[in-house]
Amino acid sequence: MSNSGTPVRPRPAKKRAALTAGISISALLLTGCVQSQREENTGTEGESAVDSTFVFAASADPKSLDPAFASDGESFRVSRQIFEGLVGVEPGTADPAPLLAESWETAEDGLSTTFALKEGVTFHDGTDFNAEAVCFNFDRWYNWTGVQQAQTVSYYYGSLFRGFADSPEEAVYESCEANGDSEVTINLAKPFAGFVPALSLPAFAMQSPTALEEFSADEIGGSEESPTLSEYALGNPVGTGPFKFDSWEVGQQLELSIYEDYWGEKGQITNTIFRIIDDPQARRQALEAGTIDGYDLVAPADTASLADAGYNIVPRDPFTILYLGINHAVPELSNPLVRQAIAHAIDKQALVDQTLPEGTEVATQFIPDVVDGFNEEVTTYEYDPERAKELLAEAGYPDGFEVQFNYPTNVSRPYMPTPEQVFTNLTAQLGEVGITVTPAPAAWSPDYLNQVQGTPDHGLHLLGWTGDYNDTDNFIGVFFGQEKLEFGFNNPELFDALTEARGMTDREAQTAAYEEINEQIAEFNPAIPLAHPAPSLAFAPRVTSYPASPVNDEVFTNIELSE
Repeated sequence: MSNSGTPVRPRPAKKRAALTAGISISALLLTGCVQSQREENTGTEGESAVDSTFVFAASADPKSLDPAFASDGESFRVSRQIFEGLVGVEPGTADPAPLLAESWETAEDGLSTTFALKEGVTFHDGTDFNAEAVCFNFDRWYNWTGVQQAQTVSYYYGSLFRGFADSPEEAVYESCEANGDSEVTINLAKPFAGFVPALSLPAFAMQSPTALEEFSADEIGGSEESPTLSEYALGNPVGTGPFKFDSWEVGQQLELSIYEDYWGEKGQITNTIFRIIDDPQARRQALEAGTIDGYDLVAPADTASLADAGYNIVPRDPFTILYLGINHAVPELSNPLVRQAIAHAIDKQALVDQTLPEGTEVATQFIPDVVDGFNEEVTTYEYDPERAKELLAEAGYPDGFEVQFNYPTNVSRPYMPTPEQVFTNLTAQLGEVGITVTPAPAAWSPDYLNQVQGTPDHGLHLLGWTGDYNDTDNFIGVFFGQEKLEFGFNNPELFDALTEARGMTDREAQTAAYEEINEQIAEFNPAIPLAHPAPSLAFAPRVTSYPASPVNDEVFTNIELSE
């Protein structure tokens, strides 16, 4: 666990009128639905009781209800209510903590870890959680084949465990041994210093072997570019978490209810509704209309006014990175002089001031400064339009060039609450040095991620990351540890350096290695780190406490309500 002890520091008018009117009417209708639901949960009308239904506005549908086949924040927000992993997260930090495993011990060579499991835990379908179930899950991931291995499907397993049973020479995982019901040993083929903290990811949550088999969880159809989900992932997820799945009306809402046999504290909330509202303004209006209790990714312009109106604004510590992706498969973008020119053309401070939340920090590299390996002396490309023009001329483009710029619509992400504004800002800056942008917008779900991560058909693009746990590999290893269609380059020297660093068990040596790697990345300039945004959530006054986490590890049983 290379970084487990590192602390995380806090940190057009007519159309508009028509939209507002439409939202207001919808809000009235939804208020009735929510009130009806709440009356069922609070007892007879007029009784004094805490409303036990919590309504949260999500910015998009989950990509998958099977967290092993997901990589997006909206999927994981739901997953964290339904599922649990062997390892959790220490509240308010990015550091690992016991969850379904009460403790663990890793061998000196880093190749095996033995976990002591919590006893008396059941999955929502009554299946026992035990060592056999743990091995079932690990072996399931390892034995995926075909489209199951695609980055667009099993992104996290492929990125962190590198190989599968049909490519054992690449694989990090080797085997799982059940030592009775309450102890299990995971054996690795290669050292992976971030193994234990990585298990806090929802992608590696424990799922019911019974349900996985009954609902054919691994029957993934379609193609790598456009995979189709299984019956399990569309409506039959079964975990050990405090909430169980009830229903999902795609594009409308997803409902959960408390699992009565949950092993831990259940808290105040008995029913959770995730209402799908993709427009940030509509989310704000829903909060003001009383149809939701809260939402994430508050537009930067809304935080002060909502706070003044009595709503609770809860900031997250910045543990994010927003970057301008560069596809090296595009001839112009493969030229290092062009990439340097693009870097010099961007005024990051102006981008932050004009489009991102208060508290956002300008990025010099692809990790926040609280993560081991942050290099204070890293090479940077200061805002210098004239230097950008000189570099373009030196590269053979004295008059600039035209490039496709992909960006997402109908979504807000923690690292990018207003994608269209970021795109517009950067487009103007690039235009000043002669780089003409061809806009390529796409809806976040289901198109955008598949487009930029699953195909070579893109140019510049906006994407980012919220760190999953406090480990350097979880940032730069995920981005640049192997060949990816997103970036389109092959740099064996960088890949090998990252592979070596992720396996180091000497923390001091590993930190030094990552400092060198961050300089190597800066000089290679494969993409441009822009900012570390600080996202905020907004809640109705009745939400008196919300467990904000820098890695979004927010389980709703920890919410406190006043009415």
